[in-house]
Amino acid sequence: MSKARFSNNIQIKNRKVSYEFELLEKFEAGMVLKGTEIKSIREGKASVREAYCYLQNNEVYVKGLSISPYSSASFKSHPITRERKLLLTKKEIQKLRSKTEEKGLTIVPVKLFINNRGFAKLEIALARGKKHYDKRDDIKKKDQKRELDRLKI
Repeated sequence: MSKARFSNNIQIKNRKVSYEFELLEKFEAGMVLKGTEIKSIREGKASVREAYCYLQNNEVYVKGLSISPYSSASFKSHPITRERKLLLTKKEIQKLRSKTEEKGLTIVPVKLFINNRGFAKLEIALARGKKHYDKRDDIKKKDQKRELDRLKI
């Protein structure tokens, strides 16, 4: 087993989430994983693109987070997309519960990363869905910023 294959500076981002949602508040959550799942994440073989979070029985779960099977696993591999429990404090869970009961707020996964202690963490955000005209405004602002940056150089 070579050390070069695994990396602790893994950051798998959901780029679409900032376009689709207005991110109000971010939280960092640990995840309950199996052995082959953390090894696959360290190889960078995961996707948060289709994932979403929900609350059930005072616990937060993520569904749709796909982690590819570990390449060197023999026979005991994990299911690619399964519900994974997120580890948050009671205070954070209560805050998320009260905010999601408001109209239009949801919990979305933003980024999957390995922290400096080697644990897999999922950055989740409390978000409000954007309307179509909000998305057009964002595109216009991004284009204007790009033009200004070109003129500065």
